[in-house]
Parts: sequence; structure tokens; C-alpha cells
Amino acid sequence: MKALGTLWLLLTLAALAVGFREAMFIAPTEATMGNIQRIFYYHVPSAMISLIFPYVNFAASIYYLATRRNNPLRAQAADALALAAAEVTVVFCSIGLATGMLWARPVWGIWWTWDERLTTFLLLWLLYVSYLMLRRFSSTGQTHTLAAVLSVFAAVDVPIVYMSIRWWRTQHPSPVFGGGPDSGIDPSMMPAFLWNLGGWFAWGIFILTLRYLLERRRQVAEQNAALRALEASLEVSH
Repeated sequence: MKALGTLWLLLTLAALAVGFREAMFIAPTEATMGNIQRIFYYHVPSAMISLIFPYVNFAASIYYLATRRNNPLRAQAADALALAAAEVTVVFCSIGLATGMLWARPVWGIWWTWDERLTTFLLLWLLYVSYLMLRRFSSTGQTHTLAAVLSVFAAVDVPIVYMSIRWWRTQHPSPVFGGGPDSGIDPSMMPAFLWNLGGWFAWGIFILTLRYLLERRRQVAEQNAALRALEASLEVSH
């Protein structure tokens, strides 16, 4: 298992290195925006990936809600996966917001505008930050259940983010892929985009797996500590 993880990490780093080379040195300079367009190779993959992991969180949360009473062990595993997916979602949303603002400042002349795509994407980030804060700071015994319910509402925002530039005329650029006959990018730019999309998605899976395993280890350690405390209290009572 450790060897597989190491191999996955090495392949991920290799893909990211190739993606960086393609994006910075091989892909042609865009005629209108110049070199600032190269942010595209990081902004778009991050934004796309940030709409995938919320559904991992959603599915794990639904499974947790369905099994928390009749199969607590499986529910704990699902809860660990939901937490890991929420953290990865926040990371990719943060990258998407940051790279989008870095692109917008020289191209639009502003860092931010409250159009539908940007607003719904910011809402997605806020929902998952709220999810993590709820899990971190809530002292109620229903924290995990409340977080799972929140994840259901957060997942509703994902298709709204995706469809926002199709439903409304926004300042955000129209869909690059699947937006009509004039959409897409020059074929010479595709390798840079695909290498970064694959590399960052592989990185997301690696971080998701790592955080899941760490959370499961924490759960087991917490259970063992509770059992030791219970055994100690029984010994004292006798």
C-alpha cells in the first residue's frame, strides 16, 4: 500500500512537472491577452476539479446518514471520507478563486465582480469552509450529522456554479469547452491543459486518500483512548 502511494505521488509530480513545462514554455502565447492567459492552465483545471470532490463529500455524507445507527463502523469510515473530500474541495476552490482574481486584474481591470459565476463559486467555497468550521468548533453531540446535512445543501450549489455561465449572461467568459461551435482552445494549447488537469486531479486524489487515512487513524486512536478510560474506571470501581 505504501509503495503504491509512493508510486502515485511520483507519477503525479511528474505529470505536474510536464504540465508546468507545457504551460510556461511550450504552449503558444495567446494573441489577445498575452502571457497572462497562461493562468488558464491552472485556473480552469482547479475550477473543474473543485466541482468533482463535493460529490464525493455528498455521497459519503448520505452514506453516513444512512448507516450511522445500524452500522457505526462503516458510518465512521464514510464520515472520514466526507471530511477529507470537503478539505480537498476548499483547497481547489481557493486556488480557483485566487487564480481567477490574478487573471481578472490585468484583463478586466478589477479583482472581483459580483456576477453569477463568481458569486455562486464563492458561495461554494463559503459552504465548505462553514462545513469544516462546524466540524472543528461545534460542541454538540450531533456535529457529524449536522455537517452531513450541510453537505447536502452544499452539493446543490455545484450544478448552479456549472450552469451559471449558460443560464445567465455574465462577465465571466463563456464556456471554453462545450459552449458552442466557436468554443474550445487551439490544439497546440491542449497538451498544457490536459497535463495540468490530469496532474492536479491525481494530486487531489492523493491528498484525499492521505487525509482519509489520517482521519481513520485519529478515529481509531480516539476509540482506543475511550476504551482505556472505560477500563480504568471499571478497575477503580471494583
